[in-house]
Formats: sequence, C-alpha cells, structure tokens
Amino acid sequence: MTQETQKEKCKYCHHEVSNHFCANCGRPRKLTKIDGPYILSEIGDVLNLKKGFLFTVRELVLRPGLSVRKYMLEDRRRLVKPIVFVIVCSLIYSLLRQWLGFEDGYVGVGASDWKDSAVLAVFEWISKNYGYINVLMAVFVAFWIKIFFRKYGYNFFEILVLLWYVMGVGMLLFAILGIFDSLTGLKVLDTGSILLFIYLAWGIGQFFDKKKKINYLKAFFAYMLGMITFMVFAMGVGLLIDWWVK
Repeated sequence: MTQETQKEKCKYCHHEVSNHFCANCGRPRKLTKIDGPYILSEIGDVLNLKKGFLFTVRELVLRPGLSVRKYMLEDRRRLVKPIVFVIVCSLIYSLLRQWLGFEDGYVGVGASDWKDSAVLAVFEWISKNYGYINVLMAVFVAFWIKIFFRKYGYNFFEILVLLWYVMGVGMLLFAILGIFDSLTGLKVLDTGSILLFIYLAWGIGQFFDKKKKINYLKAFFAYMLGMITFMVFAMGVGLLIDWWVK
C-alpha cells in the first residue's frame, strides 16, 4: 500500500499548493532570498519607467487628472500607492531642504509676528514633517473640493487619493526649485508657488472634466480655501497652546 504524498500548504491561507504560487491567494510558495540580485531587482522596480515611482511621477506630470482617474477605475498596480507617494515625495523635499538649506517655499508664517507664541513652534514643526502634514492638509482641501465638485459623485476618500498624488508632485517641484536656488543663488521658490497652484488647478480640473474650463478655476479656489483653512487650524492650535500655558 503506497503512502499518499502530503502536499505543501500555503503559509498564508493554508490551501494546498502544487505550483510556484498559491491558486487561492496568489502568494508565492517560497519567498526569494534577500541577496545582491534581489536588492538590484527592487531598485530596478523603483526606477522602472513602466511602473513604480518614476513611472508614477512621469504620469502625474504629463496627465495628472487622467492618470489618477485611471488608477481609481481601471488599474491600481502601476502607480505607487497614493499615501506612500506623498510621504516619499515630502521626505525627499524635507531632506534636500535640510541638506541644502534653501528657504521653505511651501507653508510658512512670519517669525517676527509670532516669535513669542506657540504658533511659530507649530509652523516650524510643520516644516519638518511635511510627510504627515500633507496627508492632513489634504483633508481640509478635500472638504472644499467636495463642495465645489459635489455633482460629480466622487466620495471624500477618492478626492483624498487625487490630492495625495498631485501634492506629492508639488513637493518634488519645490525640491527641484530648491536645488536650483541653492546652486545659482536665484530666489525662485516664489515662482514655484505660482507653478504649484497652476499644476494643482490643472490636475484637479482635469480629473473631474478636462473640457470644462470653469473646473480649473474652481480647483484653484478650492485648494486655496483648503490651504487657508489648514493654516487657520494650525494657528488655532498654537493659540490654544498659548492660552493653556498661560
């Protein structure tokens, strides 16, 4: 009497596995050993222009609104996940700013106006933690976009995904201008703010309906209102701390 060969089971879902991948959950039967070729493969995935980080940047620069809509409705594999993308882009900006020492071109407050207030400390913390702050700021902007574009039927979380993508590109734009500022001495970050608002209005307007010019104007005002609301919120936190300390 022959003994039946026991089949190997998937470590994740515990279904029997007969090939290299589990037919039930799609996980590999055995993980690849972490070695030199594995690391090179991972780096290649990041630098791949057909998927990964650089592909995501390219698509969001060339066709931001259309790329995000395609990500939501058709294919979610080729673009980097939105929250990862905005945090990585913000980290790149923050590290370059600390290394090169260029002025903060994103969100700031006059130091002389708030030197004895916790408001200044709040905004200094913001300038060092853009990865988290962009995730939070998008909530305020999404609120206004939801109001301005309510007839399109996108929910709040879909709007957040859109914003995390375009805000990530905005951070990369400031990083590039910061490098140029440091190398040439030319103060170009103010120009960067203008370019950022143009890009954001274009990306958001294109996402909803690229043929309607009014959408780009609505996107601009929605983002401005969201940013102002966030800054008021941040100032409120600082003033609340002042009141609590006193």
